[in-house]
Amino acid sequence: MAYNVLLVDDSSITRSVIKKTISMTGIDIGDIYEAVDGINALEVLEQHWVDLVFADLNMPRMDGVELVEKMAESHILENTPVIVISSDRNQRRLVELQSRGIKGYINKPFRPEQLREIMMQVLGDKDASQNDE
Repeated sequence: MAYNVLLVDDSSITRSVIKKTISMTGIDIGDIYEAVDGINALEVLEQHWVDLVFADLNMPRMDGVELVEKMAESHILENTPVIVISSDRNQRRLVELQSRGIKGYINKPFRPEQLREIMMQVLGDKDASQNDE
């Protein structure tokens, strides 16, 4: 089963790095959508089926915390897991996001194997490991 992914980050370079890293995970990926902030991400989520969202915290217009809050309010978080990728190491904010329903947190900079591991945990994709052997 191919998974559709949404990358939410105001940096096109960061989105590119995450996209390339996802392609190296061995996990079957369908479409990868991109959004520059939370407002743009909500628009994408209204138009496309997404299995997993990677979101930065610090973005203009609507940041990652607000995005998670809006997704929780509209019950999108119930079916669409969010993994935060951010250089923000504020523990209070992380606990708040976990209470809202995020499924994981990766600090920038990250290693490709960290991304793969958390994707497998969140998606439950046990077959992806076959590509490594």
